Amino acid sequence: MARAKSGAHTIDPQYGSALAAANRFLHAWQTQDHETGIMMLTDRARQHASRGQLQEFFSAGPQAAYEIQRGKRMNRGAYSFPVVLMDRSNSTSGAHACRLLIVKAGKDDWAVDRLP
Repeated sequence: MARAKSGAHTIDPQYGSALAAANRFLHAWQTQDHETGIMMLTDRARQHASRGQLQEFFSAGPQAAYEIQRGKRMNRGAYSFPVVLMDRSNSTSGAHACRLLIVKAGKDDWAVDRLP
């Protein structure tokens, strides 16, 4: 029977759920799935973005890709994930480094509290 080493990191049971939510949201961005992406936003995030901004954000283009890095627990029920969004929308190309804030929105639900 294996024993945990002293000083070993404990597993945060909520981290996996928050990471899965971040991945679902970014996949919606990548595939231009406006409906799924917008449904994953908190009311606060929706209020801070106009309809045009949401339309533009979820229109990343066919070559869109993302990279998500190890997240950090901000407080109980909130995680920040560094991400890089790569797109070629509107004849421009580039990578945009930003953070994705995921918050607990219900018993087993997670939501995006701020657009990257």
